[in-house]
This record gives sequence, structure tokens and C-alpha cells, in this order.
Amino acid sequence: MQEFTDIKELFGCDVFSDRVMQERLPKKTYRELKKTIEEGKDLSMEVADVVAHEMKEWAIEKGATHFSHWFQPLTGVTAEKHDAFITAPMENGQVILSFSGKELIKGEPDASSFPSGGLRATFEARGYTTWDCTSPAFVRHDAAGGILCIPTAFCSYTGEALDQKTPLLRSMEAVNIQALRLLRLFGNTTSRKVTPSVGAEQEYFLVDREKWLQRKDLIYSGRTLFGAMPPKGQEMDDHYLGSIRSRISAYMKEVNEECWRLGVTAKTQHNEAAPAQHELAPIYAPVNIAADHNQLMMRILKKVATRHGLRCLLHEKPFAGLNGSGKHNNWSLNTDDGINLLDPGKSPHDNTMFLLVLTCILKAVDVHADLLRESAADVGNDERLGGNEAPPAVISVFLGEQLEDILDQMIENGTATHSKSGSYLETGVRTLPDFRKDANDRNRTSPFAFTGNKFEFRMVGSRDSISGCNVVLNTIVAEAFQEACDELEKSDNVEETALELIRKYATEHKRIIFSGNGYSKEWQEEARRRGLPDLPSMVDAIPALTTEKSVRLFGSFHVFSRNELESRAEIKFELYAKAKNIEARTMIDMASKQIIPAVIRYTTILAQSYHEVDTVPGADAGVQRELLSQTSALLSETSTALKNLKEAVEKADRFQDAAEKAAFCRKELVPLMRALRSPVDELEMIVDKELWPIPSYGDLIFEV
Repeated sequence: MQEFTDIKELFGCDVFSDRVMQERLPKKTYRELKKTIEEGKDLSMEVADVVAHEMKEWAIEKGATHFSHWFQPLTGVTAEKHDAFITAPMENGQVILSFSGKELIKGEPDASSFPSGGLRATFEARGYTTWDCTSPAFVRHDAAGGILCIPTAFCSYTGEALDQKTPLLRSMEAVNIQALRLLRLFGNTTSRKVTPSVGAEQEYFLVDREKWLQRKDLIYSGRTLFGAMPPKGQEMDDHYLGSIRSRISAYMKEVNEECWRLGVTAKTQHNEAAPAQHELAPIYAPVNIAADHNQLMMRILKKVATRHGLRCLLHEKPFAGLNGSGKHNNWSLNTDDGINLLDPGKSPHDNTMFLLVLTCILKAVDVHADLLRESAADVGNDERLGGNEAPPAVISVFLGEQLEDILDQMIENGTATHSKSGSYLETGVRTLPDFRKDANDRNRTSPFAFTGNKFEFRMVGSRDSISGCNVVLNTIVAEAFQEACDELEKSDNVEETALELIRKYATEHKRIIFSGNGYSKEWQEEARRRGLPDLPSMVDAIPALTTEKSVRLFGSFHVFSRNELESRAEIKFELYAKAKNIEARTMIDMASKQIIPAVIRYTTILAQSYHEVDTVPGADAGVQRELLSQTSALLSETSTALKNLKEAVEKADRFQDAAEKAAFCRKELVPLMRALRSPVDELEMIVDKELWPIPSYGDLIFEV
């Protein structure tokens, strides 16, 4: 693998980028391929053959021996199958290396071996991967050598989407068409394309690999299922943006270099709020590329951790009592000629198109709040959302003082005459410069917050693909744009009709706007009073996928068919039940084989000590007696809770319906898991550390 000392040379060196294509492809081929990428023009096999040949030659120069269609099935991770460039040996014993346009465009993985929610039976195996030429191919280097990875979509033999990418590309086209309609109505005749852009902030934990290997719960479920809080957690706020330890700095350096090689614009890195927690954020990219890059980033975070004797935890809540990890999805709409549709400008009150875009988004989020909530539904997120660390499970929108004031003016007066502006910040120190503040503060408790020229959707879980939430965002906004354009196109005065729509949408959907403390109990009560959907768990949220409202929405834009929505709901119910079943069985295994035997050893030692001291005249064995009594009571409670959990797991296994099984796990299994954890965590605080069989929270989060 080629080494570089200059970051400019390093960045994108393993990507078959636009620059590389310009250099290597014949001009005519390059022009035809660009038309496919930018305009959606059909790609001829003649062009595909030329691209495939040059891509192969470039990849071999980079050390690649194999190629792979790299795709994102509904497993939560990426998938790939490696094929060598070797085709057949010649008579003299030499081999022929080739890669055809057909091999570039089409692959054929086994569709029945991936989650399909009933779309594919075991005997219906054929599925197809097809090249997404809008996302550049890249060469990945690892222990297997160099692999040419070709980003692809994945669908069944009958055409249904079996992946994250296909519906994402469909939703991008939907919002592009409707946004262009809106631009044309406001006199823009030059922009040719509107693309959703996303920057996904990635949070993660790092723990020592040797300690990770001693925790079956971390190995099997990705989170700690037992664990008492250490004397110090995150209450001192000293880890957030604190000095990065040398071991972690070395790790981050290598992560950056790996990301940069693959064109992933890793930019911001820092310590997060909880001990051992960190964040890595990229620069914005078109949403399908951002989704690919985030999958690459998660893989790199894990791979590099192993090299440094660490383990990267991407679970949303690896440690109870500490902040969990999310993935803030910063979403905006941008034209090919540099216009951001979410840029308010210097005087937002005069920017009619911006205000219409803004209120269309308000409408979209209010009408489809349940669907947006579902897009962030994840097993781990159930443990994270609603705590004083993450947005609540109720969707609301933060706009900030400036925009709220403008909408209030529109509602009350029919027009807005001014925009509040930021004042100067005076520090009171002569040597520090005064500067103009932003017009708005920020609200970290809001699930969906406007942050200057974008919306930040903060609910997404740290392990999740960002495709799901952006499919929903793109599609619901496309619907709102479509309905607005339908009205505007019937009008003789677009400006006047637009102002009427702004007032209408602001008035009808004001209930979704909330600027206060989203963590407070008062907001939960207020949200219920406003009639906002409260879906506290993944199991509660999944049905939003298959409502008639959702079926009409996605069907009208050809993003999902009814069958595809029903299959995804089925997969998510199955995923929840399977995850909880794994967690419960892991708890049973740990409690039975590690924790209870360790406590018995401890009580045996206590009993021996008690009897030895009690036989000594004048000696007081009260401490031993009290500890023995307390430990024995907790051991008995643990044994009873373990028995109850075992019975519940056996009962869960008898369910055939995925939704019913998930509901049972949520209602019955989860409380029993908590009932088992409670006495075990108390025992951890009593039992001799030398006898306790697993590393403690303190060992995991402070000894990195």
C-alpha cells in the first residue's frame, strides 16, 4: 500500500474519483458516464466495458487482486463477495486478468440469505446488485490484500428493494423533482439538480480489548448488561473536549488516515461527554455518498481499534448511567450551482422562498412525526432516547428566536417586516475582540433543530445506517413541496400565494415547534396536550411504517411499495425480538456460569470467617454476619430473577408472529432483565473485587 506524507496526496488516493476518471477514461466515455451520474441517462454496455477495463487497471496498480459489489442489506452492516480478476489460464500457463462492463454493472448474491421480511422464500434465492455510479468505487486494503469495492444497490429477482441504498436513491430523485418545481416557480431557470446533503457526526466508545474479551455481554450484545457505577462517572464534565490521551490520539491519527485514503472527509474529532467516549465528524456530502462514507467510517473505527489493542463500541448505550452515543444527521438541500435552499440570507423575513421551504418542512415533520420517529427506532436507542443525554422520543422542531419571531409576525399580521439579528458579544476583557453573535442560540435537547442553514436530526442511533432517516426526510419534504407547488402552479401571483401558504403552514403546524427543555417532564405533558405522537420504544414506533398514510406517501413517490414497507416492519420486529433474546440469554449465561458461582465463593469465605471469629472469646463477628446476610439475600434475589428470566425466554421462543414476539419481549422480557441486573449490580459493590468475574465499569472506562 502506497504511503504518503502530504495530506493532499493522501486524500482520496484509493478512490476511483472524478479526477481519476478524467485522467484515465477516453473523453467521450467520460462525458457519457458524467451524463449518467448527473442526469440519470442510461448507461450503455459499450461505455460500461471501457469504464470497467480502466477501473480494473487502476485497481491493480493499487494492489487489488479482487473486486466486490459492496452493498448494504437490511442487516445493519455492509456485505461483499470477492471475485478475483483472473478469468482463465492461457496455454502457456499465464492467466488472463479481465473485468467486464457486465461484471461492473451486475452482481448476483443470494437474496434468500439476507433479511427480506417475507419478500423472498428460502427457495427463492436470486437477487441482484447493480452499480451505483454516483458513488465512487474504491480500493480497500486489509489482511485480504487490495479489494476493488464497487458501491451497489441490492434488489430481489422481482424488483423489490432489499437494501438501504435503493430507497435512498429513489427518495433523492423524489425530492429533486419537487424542489426543482419550486425553484422554477420562483424564477430559477439555471439550477439543474437539487441534492440532499448530509454530515453525520459519529459518536463511539473505546475500551481495552483484553477487558472487552472478559465481558460476554460486550461480545454478544455490544453493551454491558451488568455493571455498577464507579465512584466517578461523567459528573465532573472533565472529559468533554478534554485533552486526548496519547493512546487515543495515535488511534485517531490512523483512523483519519484510513478515512482520508478512501475520500471520507473526517474533519472534527474530540472527547465526548462520557469517559472513554469520542466523536468523529465529516464534512457534508450528497446523502448517498455520506451514507456510504459513514459505513466505511464505522468499519474503520472498529478495524483500527483492534490494531491498537482497543475495541470500538458503537452501541447506543454501552454503559448504564453514562451518556449513550448517537449519530447527528445534519441535513440540507443544495443545488448543483451552489444554492442552499435552507440558507435564510441576511434578512429571512424578505426571503419568501426560504420561508416557504421552511414551513413546508415544518408541515412535513408534523404530518409524519410518527414516521420520522420510526426512522430512528433501534433496539439500542430504546435505552438512550429520553434520558438527559439524548432527545426525547417525542418529535419537535427547534427554529430559534429569529425564525420563530418571523413566523409569529406572519401568523399575527399576515406579513413579516423585520428579522432579529445577533448583537455583539462583549466579553469584558479588552484584549479579547468583540464579535457579532448568531441570531439564534442552539438547543441540544431538540430532536430536529434548525442550526443556521440545515436541520440537525439528533435522534439517530450510533450504529444505524443514516439511509433510513434520510429516506423519510427526503420523501416527506418531497410531498410537502409537491402540495405547495400544486397550489402555486394554479396561481396568477406566485409571491402572494406563497405568502398565504407560509401563513397557513405556520398556523396549522405551529404545535410541532418547541424551543424549551426537551428533557423536562413539563414538555412531555405539553407534548401530549398538543397531540404529538409519543412512541417511547422501537416496538411502539414500527407500526408507523405500514399505516395507510405511509403507504400512500411512499407509494406516490415510488420509494417503497406496500410489500416493501410490510417487509421492513417484519424485519424490524424480528430484529428487536432477536436482539432482546440474545441479551437475555447472555445475562442467563453470565449469571449462571460466572456471577452466581463467584458470589457463592465469596459467601463461603464470609461464612468461614464468621465461624472462625465467632469462636474467639470476645471477638465481634458482626460485620461478617451482616455482610453474609446481605449477600445471601441478594444471591437469593438473583437466583429467583434468573429463574423467571429463563422461563420468559422459553415462552418467547414459542411465538411465531414477529410483532407479537417483539411486544412480548418489550413488555415481559425487558423488565425481567432489569430485575436480574438490579441485585447483581448491588452484589458487585459488596463482593471482593478479586473474586468478581468481570471487569468493572471503572476498569473499562478509565483504564484506556
